[in-house]
Order: sequence, then structure tokens, then C-alpha cells
Amino acid sequence: MAKNPILPIADAINPFKIRKKRLMNFNPVTAVSSRKPVDHVRITVYEYDSGYFHEETTDTVSDCFRFAETDTKKWINVDGIRREEVESICRHFNVHFLLMEDIMSEGQRAKMDEIGNNLFCLLPMCYFKTESSAVDIEQVSLVLGKNVVISFQDDPNRDVFNPIRERLRTDGTKLRLSGSDYLLYALLDVIVDNYFVVMDHLGDRIELMEDIIPRQPNNRTLARVNYLRRELMEFKRGIAPVRDLMNGLLKSENALLEENTEKYFKDVSDHIIQAVDLAESYRDMIINLQELYHAQMNQKMNEVMKVLTVVTTLLAPMTVITGIYGMNFDHMPELKNPNGYFITIGVMLCIFVGMILFFRKRGWF
Repeated sequence: MAKNPILPIADAINPFKIRKKRLMNFNPVTAVSSRKPVDHVRITVYEYDSGYFHEETTDTVSDCFRFAETDTKKWINVDGIRREEVESICRHFNVHFLLMEDIMSEGQRAKMDEIGNNLFCLLPMCYFKTESSAVDIEQVSLVLGKNVVISFQDDPNRDVFNPIRERLRTDGTKLRLSGSDYLLYALLDVIVDNYFVVMDHLGDRIELMEDIIPRQPNNRTLARVNYLRRELMEFKRGIAPVRDLMNGLLKSENALLEENTEKYFKDVSDHIIQAVDLAESYRDMIINLQELYHAQMNQKMNEVMKVLTVVTTLLAPMTVITGIYGMNFDHMPELKNPNGYFITIGVMLCIFVGMILFFRKRGWF
């Protein structure tokens, strides 16, 4: 038997409670100190221009400092957030202290800042866990400087940037021919496009519940619907502020953003608006699922009440007859009749059958 992709009730609710507590109790003052330290930090540097490409991976933060002096374009991808490495990179590449604090924080709302000679973007990178039907959100920080983009992410074992890496390794691509602001666009674009992948999985789960609810309208099914609703709520809460981030980039007059790149940021802005609208549509679908569940439960209750009403109605005449002949009077018609018992039973059966035929003729059951 295939394993149901919807998580069981007990396992489904507990992870959300943990995430909910973290989200609802977020305090930007204490977020930095509460971050769990990572055991390993991996730094990958992609140095490129139209005719040159060099890729280097290192565990030592000082190995990437020499790239700050070159005129080629660079993407420095930091996997794993640890204060020592973040401070060293930010200090060497002249990233403002306030931006470093945002990079170190957790659970931040998506935003865009311009401080000093840098343009900063912070937004969620979302994944869908098929085995648990959960939405996992990882915070990503992007710093745009002169000829450099620095990205910081928590998990060194996953991201959605592989298409970008392949385009950088390929000669003649627009990514190789364009400036660092185009690389920033490409990173934002692939993150936002992955939101639709997550929503496709959520849509599949919603369609699955549409099939399950009419067949199994029980408390377990309702718990699964509520679980999907909470996952969608967290997902929408994470991606909705990305609209403001993109609006900030479109309104920015920062010299790091070339005029011909604006149309690409506008495309990402259109995508995030579409993603938020789709998430809102999924929210309405889940509300409809809850209404469908209650409608199924009401229909089930009505069927039970209908059966009980019919049975009670059929037994009512027999109850009356047995009640009358159960009274302790000495003089009652047919009381001394030797066939009185069989006559009474026959009358009750005739009334019973007659009522059934009458109900069937009226279409009551």
C-alpha cells in the first residue's frame, strides 16, 4: 500500500508548533544571539567575465579576500552562517555593520536596504518536504557591491542556485556578459520561481484532500486540512513581503543597478505578485475544503437522523398498541380471545408494512 503523503496528525502538528513559536515570538534584538552555530562553513567563489571563468571552493574565509582586489565580476556564496566568517567577509568587502546584523538574524521579514556602497536583499528560500508535506523556509541574504554579489544561506547542503551555476560555467551566456546587478536579478528570479514549485506540491495535496474528504469525513481528515492551511499560511507570510522588496529595487536609483536591468526586476516583481495571488487562491480552496468537510459531516448526520426518524416512526404504532393492551384492566375487547395475540401481531405487521410502502411511494427513503 502506498504511503499517504499527508502527514499523520500527531507528527504533523508538532513541527508546526515549533515553527509557529519561533515566528510569533520573533524579537530582532535577541535573534542574533539565539542562532545556533554551524559546524561547517563552505565558501564558493565564482569569478567570471565574458571570456573568463574560475570556480573555487574553500573552508577558509581568508582565501576569498584576494578576490576583492580584482576587476572581474564575482559571486561569493557562503553556505553556513557563523559570526566569525560573516564579520570577516563583511569587514573586508566594506559591508555595513547593520547589514551584518541582518545577515546573522533569523526569521526576518523580506526587505531591501541601501547602506553605504552596497545594496542588500533579504528574502526566504522555500522548499517542500514531500515525506512530511511541510514547507521549509530558509533565510537568504544577498549583498550587491561593485562587481560582486555575496550570498549568505544557512544550509550548506541545499539551495536552488544550480541553474545559475550552470549558466556561469557556460561561455556566451547573458549572465557572463552582463554586470553583477544582472546576477542579483538571476538569483532573485530563481528563488521566486521556486515558490511556484512549492505551490505546485501544495496544490497537489489540496486536490488529494478534495478526493479524500467525501470518502473519509472524519477528525483525522480535518486535522490534515488544518495542517495544510497552517503550512500555506506560513508560506504566504514568508513570500508576501518579497513584493515590497522588488518594489524597492524598482524604485531604487542606486548606481549599482544599470538602467537596462530594470525590466528584468520588473519581471521578477510580476512573478512574486502572481505567486502571492496564487497563494491567496489556495487559501480560498482550503477554506472550501473545510466547508466541504462540514457539509459532508452535516449530510452524514442528516442521513443518521433520517434513519432514526424512520425507525422511530415505524415503531410508534406498535408501541401504542402494545401499550394499550398492556394496561391492567379486567374488561378489554379481545382480551379473552384465544387468537388475540396473533391478531394483534398481524395488525402491527400490516401497519408496519403499510407505512414502509407509503414512505417509499413518497420517496422519503
